[in-house]
Amino acid sequence: VQLQASGGGLVQPGGSLRLSCAASASIFSGNRMAWYRQAPGGQRDLVAAITNFGMTDYADFVKGRFTISRDSAKNTVYLQMNSLGPEDTAVYYCNTGLPYGTGPYWGQGTQVTVSS
Repeated sequence: VQLQASGGGLVQPGGSLRLSCAASASIFSGNRMAWYRQAPGGQRDLVAAITNFGMTDYADFVKGRFTISRDSAKNTVYLQMNSLGPEDTAVYYCNTGLPYGTGPYWGQGTQVTVSS
């Protein structure tokens, strides 16, 4: 398994979750790491991305609420999600494989459900 995502679950509105995605060293090093999400019936959208140099990019709908980070020692990318709302309910996927842009490798997805 090259990408293993975890950390999803059920959370109440206003709550927080932290997603993790552990990658094989060969595909983590030097590459952009990103989180995408896909709600039922919807398309897969970019949520946040971080380059090997630490440059970050966020979708407008998560700015100020989500934070992406990476730990090179653990070959892991994180997504800290705060102030969650029902609109954040989706399957979240991690992605990598290229220094910039969407790479060819996808994690298996982790379900995030925000509901009271």
